[in-house]
Amino acid sequence: MDSMIDPAEQAPDADLAAMLVGAVDAARSAIVEYSGDGVVGEYLGVAFDDPTAATHRFLAAMPGYQGWQWAVVVAAYPGADHATISEVVLVPGPTALLAPQWVPWQERVQPGDLSPGDLFATPVDDPRLVPGYLSSGDDELDELAAEVGFGRRQVLSQWGRIEAAERWYEGDFGPNSAMAKATRKVCRDCAYYLSLSGSLGTLFGVCANEMSADGHVVAGEYGCGAHSDTPQPATIGSPMFDPFDDGLLDVAEEVAVSAETAEPVVEAAEPEAEATEPEPEAPAEPAEPVDG
Repeated sequence: MDSMIDPAEQAPDADLAAMLVGAVDAARSAIVEYSGDGVVGEYLGVAFDDPTAATHRFLAAMPGYQGWQWAVVVAAYPGADHATISEVVLVPGPTALLAPQWVPWQERVQPGDLSPGDLFATPVDDPRLVPGYLSSGDDELDELAAEVGFGRRQVLSQWGRIEAAERWYEGDFGPNSAMAKATRKVCRDCAYYLSLSGSLGTLFGVCANEMSADGHVVAGEYGCGAHSDTPQPATIGSPMFDPFDDGLLDVAEEVAVSAETAEPVVEAAEPEAEATEPEPEAPAEPAEPVDG
């Protein structure tokens, strides 16, 4: 609820002030007539705009307008017998949900928004550009334009180059990016690094490695894992062994062995508790003679 102004401070005529402050019912009826809805929210108070006008406020009890307020301006002249309705308007309160502030379209366009067929004009008096017949501040560029005898209609000013350098340096391909901090190697020592000409070439170049920042302007202090001096990875995998295929079986011919030539199979015998000598065999008795 907005802060209310003391009616006595703005309305020196006490009778007129009392008339304007007392026009609550008239203000409420005006809201019902204006909105076509008989539901009007809580009365919030009155404030004087000048000695002859006051604004009554009511909470807007309407779906979709949570936090909004009805503001009804009533007016009267000294000596009048009643106040009249000057205006009925719906206004946002302190807690009202509002749409974002409108931004001109040229300020809403962000890098990467342009698509094929879109046109985006350069702002008038762009400080990044200077006429081609003036010095750009880049000695190498100015010398080349003078030798050829003509230059472009506009060239990048010193301010424009500084702005671009700051943007590139602090961007995704600068030394402060997460990629650059994850490696010790830097682009200025890489074979894929193509330096820019002119003053910007002291800090920036273009990456020519399709596996990295291919085609992007990178800072000389930027780095990545695809540096041209990145060593080959160590041998990985298991040590080399002779192949063994347990899916094949070796077939051998079985040779029959007679019982006489067969070597006895020695089985592991359990150890005897005590070794005993064999008993001597009894002598064989002589065979009886056979009669012829």
